[in-house]
Amino acid sequence: MEALEKGSVYTAVIDGYSSEGLGIARVNGAVVFVPHAVRGEEIDLRITKVMKTSCAGEIVKIHNPSPERMEPECPYVGKCGGCAYRHLTYPEELWAKRQRVQDALTRIGGLDLTVEEILGAKNPEHYRNKSQYPVGADGSIGFFQARTHKVVPIRRCLIQTEAADRTAQAVGEWMRRYKISAYDETTGKGLVRHVCVRVNRKGESLCCVVVNGNKVPREPELAAYVTAAVPHTVGVLLNSNTRRGNVILGDKYRTLFGRNYLMDTLCGLEFKLSMPSFYQVNRDQAEVLYGKALEFAGLTGNETVLDLYCGIGTITLCLAKAAKRVIGAEIVPPAIRDAKENALRNGIENAEFFCGDAADIAAKLEAEGLRPDVVTVDPPRKGLAPEVIASVAAMGPEKVVYVSCDPATLGRDVKIFREFGYEAKRAAAVDMFPGTAHVETVVLLSRETNPLTVEVRMEVETGEVKEHPTYKRIQEYVQEKYGFKVHTAYIAEVKRMVGLDMHKAPNAVEQKKHEYHPCPPEKVEAIKDALRHFGLISE
Repeated sequence: MEALEKGSVYTAVIDGYSSEGLGIARVNGAVVFVPHAVRGEEIDLRITKVMKTSCAGEIVKIHNPSPERMEPECPYVGKCGGCAYRHLTYPEELWAKRQRVQDALTRIGGLDLTVEEILGAKNPEHYRNKSQYPVGADGSIGFFQARTHKVVPIRRCLIQTEAADRTAQAVGEWMRRYKISAYDETTGKGLVRHVCVRVNRKGESLCCVVVNGNKVPREPELAAYVTAAVPHTVGVLLNSNTRRGNVILGDKYRTLFGRNYLMDTLCGLEFKLSMPSFYQVNRDQAEVLYGKALEFAGLTGNETVLDLYCGIGTITLCLAKAAKRVIGAEIVPPAIRDAKENALRNGIENAEFFCGDAADIAAKLEAEGLRPDVVTVDPPRKGLAPEVIASVAAMGPEKVVYVSCDPATLGRDVKIFREFGYEAKRAAAVDMFPGTAHVETVVLLSRETNPLTVEVRMEVETGEVKEHPTYKRIQEYVQEKYGFKVHTAYIAEVKRMVGLDMHKAPNAVEQKKHEYHPCPPEKVEAIKDALRHFGLISE
């Protein structure tokens, strides 16, 4: 195979798209990623970077432009790093996203499962109800250039609302008028770091200016500039973030004008949104997404449902309308406070909420004997930790509905679920973020085997009946004899260590990406003792 050289020009055909929306070509056996390319096009490309396993390229000439190619309406394409598909027709963008999900489930998840559909947006522009504008050291307000922290000044964005753009511009005018400094991340000096805006269905907005300190000069004037530019502003907040790094919001807020929350409606329910609360950024498509999740859950009104990563309770409260009892868990305290208020506000009495890490909450509820019929999960992009999957499986729900914003981690996690006896039965994609490379997926997993049911196996030669212990029985044995608890993920790790059948055990050793801590030596010995007690290993 002839190695590709930087600066050389080659002819190739684009045969697909990467997870970041780049065109994929194959030249002399090497994969080349090409921005702004379209599937099916024959192009001349120049190699711009040679890496160990792939190359980056750029288009020199298009020999046969695809009918799916379109001229981007956005003037910032190629500068701003926000949108990857502005050069594609919307049907082609949907094809690319559905294929991305299919590839992840097939290649990473090892599934023989077809993604049923991708549900596109009726309104693929100006859909974001939450906007976060970084402020450059020179005072420019816009969005980061791809793979950099250089801010590209932007006045009008095709995926943000007009109110959000006008709010950001008003803050910029206030900064220039009163010579308010911008934050410089290289020195840690300067004041204004970000402008964050939420907008509800009625067009009302909530503005939050993030600063490197506890106050800024001319605070009344800041509120006046924002409310003059956007009269439907219900509140202007100041957020203090003095930490170095990429985290946008700090923990302290102060209200300069109006109130510190926004009200919005979703799926016929009313929600209170504080600035840090998680809320799907595309309201219309969120209703489509939740509708698909409810369809997969197949609730009849008699079920107990556990919703992990519940945020302000949006999915939880939608589930509550169709279930007997729902339990939501979330690690962000303000979100849980909002979730409880939202339940009261909507007159929902069969929902309860707990604040804590998903792994801890799941393990606690499992230890308390909770046996939900359905578990729903909507984790961040990093997906589920192995111990969360282990605890969910230990509860033995009939169904798990997995809502994912990252196909790769979804594929990894459904593969682990399969080792617990949960098979992926249905999958559908939802385009929550038109124009960008992101895509949401809903997967239904059903229990093929029950990890909590004691299996009985007949020893054919002796006729003896032996108990095949569940994880719960092993936990009970260790607790009774040694006085401490062992997690199901630890049991799985030790079973793998001694070479036992792992059909229902998590891939606890190999899943290092979640910062999984190995089983402590004293617990290894306790678990081995339990395995010997139940006759699974010899002395």
